[in-house]
Amino acid sequence: MLVAATRLGELPPAALRVKRVQGHPGVWEMSWAADGRATFEYGEEVIPGQAHIIWRRIGSHDIFRNP
Repeated sequence: MLVAATRLGELPPAALRVKRVQGHPGVWEMSWAADGRATFEYGEEVIPGQAHIIWRRIGSHDIFRNP
């Protein structure tokens, strides 16, 4: 859902809650369920015109100890 929305230049669907991680510039967090979370950042384009998403951590709320 996130990648598809990014390709279309749209905001992510409401089912995906996406926001910046406080205290970690350039790092974003995403949650899709009570215990489903991920952190990611945007990298330099690899394919022109397409966002490059770098997944950092995926798991439960514990991932925020070191996003």
